[in-house]
Amino acid sequence: MGGSGSGRGYQGGKDTTNDMRALDVRRLQRDSLLTPDQAFGWQWTRSGEELASIEIRTEVDRVMLSYCIRNSGGEWLPMEYAVHLEWTPCHLGGRRAWFRCPARGCGRRVAILYGGTIFACRHCCRLVYASQREAEDDRARRRAETLRRRLGWPAGIANANGGKPKGMHWRTFERLTAVHDACAAASLAGVVKWLEWMNRRRRGVCDGADG
Repeated sequence: MGGSGSGRGYQGGKDTTNDMRALDVRRLQRDSLLTPDQAFGWQWTRSGEELASIEIRTEVDRVMLSYCIRNSGGEWLPMEYAVHLEWTPCHLGGRRAWFRCPARGCGRRVAILYGGTIFACRHCCRLVYASQREAEDDRARRRAETLRRRLGWPAGIANANGGKPKGMHWRTFERLTAVHDACAAASLAGVVKWLEWMNRRRRGVCDGADG
């Protein structure tokens, strides 16, 4: 399931969590699907098209996952196994559900399992978060945009800074503005550096062609 992508700043390595089918126990609990003796299908879609699906059966403190995988020879093989649940109390009452990773030798308590041959935790699937693939200037831009939303400014670091939000202390505003400006400058510097590298590369290709 899934495949790796690439982008500016990506230099290879592990797949990201965005590349895989995710099964989130919080979503199952929120939709009241962890009550024992239920059976239902779960699908992953994109633009209305189904990409993958599994069957889930709920039992006391565990769910049974059933689906098929295709081996290297192209044959479909049935998979069925239990994923145990653990419950922890919430501060304001009620309980929160967790998966116990079913991979051999693991058993980590996690909220999300990622689908491969089996559904397992991020560590067992050797996944990184997508943000860990970003270049430093991409992270700076993302942080600057987050600050712009917090400050109520128009999106886009190329736009001018806005004013102080009503009710925000001046010291807080000045601190957030300084962080935003530093992140925006780092992001723009990274873009300039990347464009210069692309131009040098393009000139090198052209010089080679002329020669």
